[in-house]
Amino acid sequence: MSEIQRPGALYQQVAAAIREAILSGEFAPDSLLPSEAQLMTRYAVSRPTVRNAIAALRTEGLIDVRHGKGSFVRSSGQPTLTLERRISRTREGKFVMPTGDIWQEAEEPHTYRTRTTKSTGRLLQLGEEEALFGCDRLLIDPGTGTRAMHRTLIPFEVAEAVPLLGEEPCKPAAAVYWVLAQAGHNLTWTETVRAHMPLPDERAALQLPDATPVLHVARVAHDADERPLMLEELRFGADRAELAYRITADKQPARRTRP
Repeated sequence: MSEIQRPGALYQQVAAAIREAILSGEFAPDSLLPSEAQLMTRYAVSRPTVRNAIAALRTEGLIDVRHGKGSFVRSSGQPTLTLERRISRTREGKFVMPTGDIWQEAEEPHTYRTRTTKSTGRLLQLGEEEALFGCDRLLIDPGTGTRAMHRTLIPFEVAEAVPLLGEEPCKPAAAVYWVLAQAGHNLTWTETVRAHMPLPDERAALQLPDATPVLHVARVAHDADERPLMLEELRFGADRAELAYRITADKQPARRTRP
């Protein structure tokens, strides 16, 4: 028996004791925690106290409760999937993403018309309420079970200048790049990554465990004048995948010498 004798709320004391047992390795990653009854006996506390302690540890992300199975220690290992964030071109000029072929569509793509928000307008360098074509996909990697929410947003003015995009705005991103290149655009890309706690729809679609943040990747395709042509967003659980980048050094522009 490890009777609690520390100051503070009783459930917090129990949570601290269980946390110590997890961090010391007594309760190993992916292992099933002792039952509520066993924890009550171990710490000489009531069932509500144990439940409040478990709830606190769920919020911290140390424990994952699986309905019908019990409480498990969250894994501290590496993400199961590495996404290489680079773009290549074939000899035929088509665009290829290294991890583009790992995904399968879990649902039919959804095409719709929408308008810019404050955040998407900033990335596309447009004001709010500008017209866009949108396409949403729910993707899954069959090898690891990792799920991702994918979205492309194309301004109406870009689609009007490239009619094929207006007719089929829900093409995969690599195919959209090909269409834009065929229309004469010399493409470059910028990409940002941020993390946030999931909204209810993200948590449900991505099947996220408790206290798991979402990684939100935003890639913008630009033309030669740096005008944004398309926004591509990818969201997935930070516990399931990681991003990998190949970084090369740009050549410094030659300094002009005074005559």
